[in-house]
Amino acid sequence: MCNYQEFRRPSVIPDTPKQPPDLDLYMPATPPLALMATLEFWVGIYRRRHHFRRLFVPLLEENDHILSDIGFERGDIQWALELPLKVDALKALAACRRAR
Repeated sequence: MCNYQEFRRPSVIPDTPKQPPDLDLYMPATPPLALMATLEFWVGIYRRRHHFRRLFVPLLEENDHILSDIGFERGDIQWALELPLKVDALKALAACRRAR
C-alpha cells in the first residue's frame, strides 16, 4: 500500500464586479456607471490573465528540476492556466504553493 495522498488543489472564489457609487446629482451627460464598472472589471481581468500568461507560459518549457527549485509544479501551472477568467490565477497558484 502507498501512504501517498493525492494532492487536492484549493478551491478558489471568482471575483465579481463592484457596484458603482450612487450619485446625488445626475448631469445630462452622465455615462451609465454600471456599464463603465463592468467594462473596467472585464478589462482588468483580461490584463491580469494576460500578465499571468506572459509570466508562466515560458516556464512550461523549463525542466521539472528548475520548476521545483522555483517552487512550482508543471501540473499546477497548467491547472492555473485553465481556470476561469474571473479567478485570479496568481492567487490560486500561491494558495496551491502554500497548501503543499
